[in-house]
Amino acid sequence: MLTIGVDVGGTHLRAGLVDPGGSVLDLRRASTPAGTEALEDAITGMVTALRADHGGRGGAVGLAVAGFVSTDRRHVHFSPHLPWREAAVAERIERRVGVPALVEHDANAAALAEYRFGAAGGAEVAVLVALGTGIGGALLVRGELYRGAHGVAPELGHLRLVPDGRPCPCGKRGCWERYCSGTALVTTTLELLARHGPAAGTLASEAATDPCRITGRRVAAAARTGDPLALRAMGELARWLGEGLALVADLFDPEVVVVGGGVSESAPMFLDEARDHHAAVVTGSGHRPLARIRAAQLGEDSGIVGAALLARSLLPGGGR
Repeated sequence: MLTIGVDVGGTHLRAGLVDPGGSVLDLRRASTPAGTEALEDAITGMVTALRADHGGRGGAVGLAVAGFVSTDRRHVHFSPHLPWREAAVAERIERRVGVPALVEHDANAAALAEYRFGAAGGAEVAVLVALGTGIGGALLVRGELYRGAHGVAPELGHLRLVPDGRPCPCGKRGCWERYCSGTALVTTTLELLARHGPAAGTLASEAATDPCRITGRRVAAAARTGDPLALRAMGELARWLGEGLALVADLFDPEVVVVGGGVSESAPMFLDEARDHHAAVVTGSGHRPLARIRAAQLGEDSGIVGAALLARSLLPGGGR
């Protein structure tokens, strides 16, 4: 009953062999290539390598994808950060790797994993906010995913927080993910430098020399060493996270909000500040129960684990 989960992000691919208890037994990583064929080649290579290294085990594949997924989990309709448009992704991967496959929105997969094994366990109403290249969102009501009428809800990352704000790959401006994500950390860092001029610290020197060297992970690493520019950028991320979570509270009134995705690895540097800002700006502040805001317990593995768990339904005797 081992299955394979693949987290298909806008920046990185991660594929893991997962057991029924949610443990990732083996893992492969790669950068996300541009172009449909190159992307599917990379996914195929990772899945094939995992199965070959484990005697052909991994009898089904689940893909956690940052995009709009059909209700039958076979097609990707649209993804702001990936090349798939109205693509029969599950069928293509099945043809290449020779085992059943399905696709699921990456945040939905992560939310199911956190509900089953992690920070959302037992919650009546839980929201997952996945901070990565962009923002993914998922809503669980008594353990069941809420998808909306057409299977694309809740698309939290593209809620517009800033009218006429930063441009977003989705075509709008001012989306939440443009201010609160790994990509946003880079934009904020460079904007702070442009707005306030030269700053002290290693990160500022690197940005002045070669702005292309600055990544979200680099900003987070610099913040952990006390770099002043990185700490200011992290503070901006915390503020925008709290601002967006206040809107999430108005929409869904969740019991628990789980903050996951790659950026959540740095949660100790921003989550307390985000909680404080959320509590200050939420509607009815001081007169309503607040959601528990928790870091994902499965970390970056949550999408892999959730996709692999869903893939078990494709096996004889399997099920979610």
